[in-house]
Amino acid sequence: MTPTREQILAASAGWVAVLLNVVPGLGAGYLYQRRWKAYWITSALATVWFVAGALLGQNADAAAEAQNQLVGLIGLLTLAAVTATEAGLAVKAVRQLG
Repeated sequence: MTPTREQILAASAGWVAVLLNVVPGLGAGYLYQRRWKAYWITSALATVWFVAGALLGQNADAAAEAQNQLVGLIGLLTLAAVTATEAGLAVKAVRQLG
């Protein structure tokens, strides 16, 4: 028998998914949980963030460059925090249901 999506998610260690979404970032914890849709959404958001930063920072002077880098870092850290929290809560919710 093939396990269901919920069984796979419930069997995953929540702390591993959280850690993988924080440390390498960009939704690696979703790969561990086999949550492909969440992974691709996270990848698309990170790509849009990188592209927007590159486009907006093309003609920036040296003083604005440091601020642009800080904004980019804060955005990626926020994305990592949100995905890590969501991955942990998803495991918790599935375990409480089952």
